[in-house]
Amino acid sequence: MLEVDHIDLHYGAAQALRGVSIDAMPGRVTTVLGRNGVGKTTLMRAIVGRHGISNGAIRWEGKDIARTRPDARARAGIASVPQGREIFPLLTVQENLETGYSLLPRRERHVPEEVFHLFPVLKDMLWRRGGDLSGGQQQQLAIGRAMVTRPRLLVLDEPTEGIQPSIIQDIGRAIKYLRDTGEMAIVLVEQYYDFARDLCDSFYVMDRGQIVKSGVRADMVDSEMRELLSV
Repeated sequence: MLEVDHIDLHYGAAQALRGVSIDAMPGRVTTVLGRNGVGKTTLMRAIVGRHGISNGAIRWEGKDIARTRPDARARAGIASVPQGREIFPLLTVQENLETGYSLLPRRERHVPEEVFHLFPVLKDMLWRRGGDLSGGQQQQLAIGRAMVTRPRLLVLDEPTEGIQPSIIQDIGRAIKYLRDTGEMAIVLVEQYYDFARDLCDSFYVMDRGQIVKSGVRADMVDSEMRELLSV
């Protein structure tokens, strides 16, 4: 469904990605692991169109989208939960969720019930401002907002960052639920190895803008993986 094919990406004269290739399929969680500053978030921005690539191809459902605008990628079924959540702090929870309506035909402009099934706290807080929620609740809201768009590819950039353990468990259950529907490909960027290991079907490890190791979950050797991810 998603194929990132030997992409390079530059920030001015600095090269941030070097020949990076990954793929993601429906019903599977593809995890991208690595320390801070190795290019994980840059890769996610390339996939969703927030930064253009220098070389290579990004194919979505067989079509090269490397020059496609972010809004067109969203309409094609690609949703992002960015690092830092990026919710609208002055809008209510309800209004934050409704920002996803802009991508939908009028008949589909409602919040799917599964959002409240996975994150019941959001239903209890519909009229609270997003900025008044805890960090974990804001993360749940960011995932719920992405789900409103009915994505076929969900890109999650470090959803556990700064989140309390109980909500990390809720987020993990939500990702498993979405994977198990078989209708969505999920790309998960993480530094929290145990969380990523328990969820992933396939993985890629990045270092200095390149993929240095990849495989399926059965290939993960804890001691080796922890060494690759250690600072």
